[in-house]
Amino acid sequence: MTIENFKSEVLPIRNKLYRLAVRFLNNSAEAEDTVQEVFIRLWSRKEKLAEYRSIEAFAMVITKNLCLDKIKSIRNQTIEIEKANLQMNDDNPHNQVDMKDTVSKIHQIIANLPEQQKLIIHLRDVENCDFDEIAEITQLNLNTIRVNLSRARKRVRDTLLKIQNYEFSSN
Repeated sequence: MTIENFKSEVLPIRNKLYRLAVRFLNNSAEAEDTVQEVFIRLWSRKEKLAEYRSIEAFAMVITKNLCLDKIKSIRNQTIEIEKANLQMNDDNPHNQVDMKDTVSKIHQIIANLPEQQKLIIHLRDVENCDFDEIAEITQLNLNTIRVNLSRARKRVRDTLLKIQNYEFSSN
């Protein structure tokens, strides 16, 4: 494809691509950048454009995919910022002490569980064993393991909530 063909066949769809990008991105500057990127990609494939039934449809697909990539990138950046904020909050010495205290309480609660529940919750939640591995280790069937794990988690959760509610009400 020559420059003249590109100008006559591809450049006229610029407004359609722009409108599509704006609809996805809700940002005219980002949409403009996306359309420019689409043109760059189309130009880099100029020799193969004749193979496509509709260059316009192909350009629209590229635009949609680039927009979705940008949206995903923005979401990932947002998630990273939120994680950084959480880590900054977790660096607070008060939060660290509270977290250590809670973990210590959970360990105490688990230590007071019946032996079978203690073993199963340890294998599943601490050692990250799957149910088949736990069945092999404990010689129990899968239903028994699931029931014991559920009961152990419920007991840990309920006991921890009682302790926290008691501490909250006594303050």
